[in-house]
Amino acid sequence: MDCTSTVDVTDDEEIHQDRHSYASVSKHHTNHTNLNAAASGLLPTTTSVHELLECPVCTNSMYPPIHQCHNGHTLCSTCKNRVHNRCPTCRQELGDIRCLALEKVAESLELPCKHMSLGCPEIFPYYSKLKHETVCNFRPYNCPYAGSECSVTGDIPFLVAHLRDDHKVDMHSGCTFNHRYVKSNPREVENATWMLTVFHCFGQYFCLHFEAFQLGMAPVYMAFLRFMGDETEARNYNYSLEVGGYGRKLIWEGTPRSVRDSHRKVRDSHDGLIIQRNMALFFSGGDRKELKLRVTGRIWKEQQQSGEGGGACIPNLS
Repeated sequence: MDCTSTVDVTDDEEIHQDRHSYASVSKHHTNHTNLNAAASGLLPTTTSVHELLECPVCTNSMYPPIHQCHNGHTLCSTCKNRVHNRCPTCRQELGDIRCLALEKVAESLELPCKHMSLGCPEIFPYYSKLKHETVCNFRPYNCPYAGSECSVTGDIPFLVAHLRDDHKVDMHSGCTFNHRYVKSNPREVENATWMLTVFHCFGQYFCLHFEAFQLGMAPVYMAFLRFMGDETEARNYNYSLEVGGYGRKLIWEGTPRSVRDSHRKVRDSHDGLIIQRNMALFFSGGDRKELKLRVTGRIWKEQQQSGEGGGACIPNLS
C-alpha cells in the first residue's frame, strides 16, 4: 500500500520475542525455617516477606496455590508446569506439596501497586493487588504499532518517540487530515496491508489506522482512530472520516478508541469507516484496476461543536 501526499508506507516483518526464559535460576528461595518464621510474624520487614513471595523462575509475585519441593524451595503454579515438575533450585522432584505457611503470610500483607514509580498511590491487600494492577490507570501502554507484534511498553511520550524513531511512523501536527491511499493491485487483500499515522492535536496524540482485510468472504478497507491515553480521556474527543468521489461519499463519525484496546480488537469490532472493495474501486475511478482513495477527516473536542474555538478544526475536503 502506497500513500501519496502526506504518508509513506513501511512494510515491517513481524517481530516475535520470547520474553520468558528460565534456563538458569541464580536466586535461591526460602526454606521451611524461614517460612515458619514468616508465618509467626518474626520477619522484620514487609520487603523481606515480599521477597519470599517472589517466584525464583518468573520473578512475579506468587498467588495460591504456591508449590514447594521437599527441601522447601517454592515457586508459582504457572512455573511448576514449565519446569516439568523439577525444582529449579535443587533439581529435586516437586510433587504436589502446597506451601500453606507462605500462603497464610500473604493474607496479612498490604503492598503498594507495582506501578507506584509511575504515579499510582494505592496500597492493597496482597491478594487484591494483582487484580488492581491489571486495570491500574498508571500501568504502561502497549506499543500501538499494528504492523508487528511489538512488545515494547511505556508511557505515552516514550511510545511516541518509539513510533517515530523505531517504526518510522509519520508524525503530523493539527487536527485535520487529507490523505491519499494508493494500491497498484487492489485484488490482493491481505491482513498485513495497513498504515499508521500519528497526529498531535489538542496537546494529545492520536493514531490513524488504514488497512485492508477480509470481512467474511468480502475484502474491505477500513480507517479508524485511536487515542493515545485512557478510555475516560478518549471520550472527550470525536472524529470524522470521509471518503468519496464521482458524486458519492461515505462519512463516519465516532469517538476514538483508547490504545488500551488493541488494534485487532478495534478492527474486529468494525468500529470505524468500512469501505467495500467495489465501492472503493468506484471512488478510485479510471479502469478500476488501481486503488486511489482520498480520506479526509478531523478531530475535535465535544464542546467545540457549539462554536468554542471550533474554527481551528475545519476539515480539508478539497
